Amino acid sequence: LLLCLLPVLFGTTGVAAKPPPPTHSLAPMLERVVPAVVNISTSSTVTVRSNPLLEDPFFRRFFSMPETMPRKRQSVSAGSGVIVDARLGYVLTNQHVIDAADEITVTLRDGRKLDARVIGQDPEVDIALLQIEADNLVDLSIANSDTLRVGDFVVAIGNPFGLGQTVTYGIVSALGRTGLGIEGFENFIQTDASINPGNSGGALVTTDGRLVGINTAIVGPSGGNIGIGFAIPSNMASAIMVQLARHGEVRRGELGVLIQDLTPDIAAAFGLRGTGGAVITRVIPGSAAAQAGLAAGDIVIAVNGRPVRTGSALRNAIGVLAIGDDMLLDVIRNGRKQTIRARIAESERQQVDAGAASEVLAGAVLE
Repeated sequence: LLLCLLPVLFGTTGVAAKPPPPTHSLAPMLERVVPAVVNISTSSTVTVRSNPLLEDPFFRRFFSMPETMPRKRQSVSAGSGVIVDARLGYVLTNQHVIDAADEITVTLRDGRKLDARVIGQDPEVDIALLQIEADNLVDLSIANSDTLRVGDFVVAIGNPFGLGQTVTYGIVSALGRTGLGIEGFENFIQTDASINPGNSGGALVTTDGRLVGINTAIVGPSGGNIGIGFAIPSNMASAIMVQLARHGEVRRGELGVLIQDLTPDIAAAFGLRGTGGAVITRVIPGSAAAQAGLAAGDIVIAVNGRPVRTGSALRNAIGVLAIGDDMLLDVIRNGRKQTIRARIAESERQQVDAGAASEVLAGAVLE
């Protein structure tokens, strides 16, 4: 009897037990999210530069060539996009995906092909807003990208190499990446989730399926992925989207300041311990900054409650605001913290001393 009970007691009845179901899977989330990520294909007419020799009528006659040579050809490209409003049919993508396109076609997960029209585009941030008309669309909810931390798990969804929707998995490698020279305004999320050609405009989502970024660029030899990909944070993308939906363009104004990073040496000179912030080195007379009471030597540490750690971060914060928008700047002046309200003014060309700054962008001059 004991021998008969041993297989039961120790699970050796001879029948293979079924493995337990996986407890950690992205499949349930992806089933909800993937239908909101679309393929975007474009066609455009490109002027082809011909060989001057072929323009010679004697050369063409000698070789029996036609009198008129074709000088235009059709160019086709593909990318990705994200449905962010199913009711209005709004699709977010990169501006470079639809740049100079004559026709834009959006292909849904279920195979439907729809003509899209451009609501607006902003090459400075590389965001474009499209609109499609269809029933039963699925959209993604936009999350607060400021809550991301280095090490958070993220999923990149797109259409690389025209293979159809593809999903890759990784972590947030870095936040607030700037100085890459990819866009006019940069505040990238860096991730090791594979972002390949064709992923541009696709979704970077959290493991619970919320949109935190628009996949934009990669760094690697010959454009291949080596685990360094960049996405535009959802907060920046949604701020640009609001202006595109309202005006069809981004109406950037200016604050009217010259700024630089708060370096350890500058912080020591001001008697500060931290090194996070942007130092105002000059206020343009008559500008919005001057009217608000900002002064040279003020150290900006936050804009609208969000920390500012570098001059680039301040420039980005100004760059997503529209003319007439109010902004609250937390500044340190003479060792004391205070909050100053400023209103973004219409941009005007300012005379800047030669050598004082390298470029003027959004009214914030980054020295």
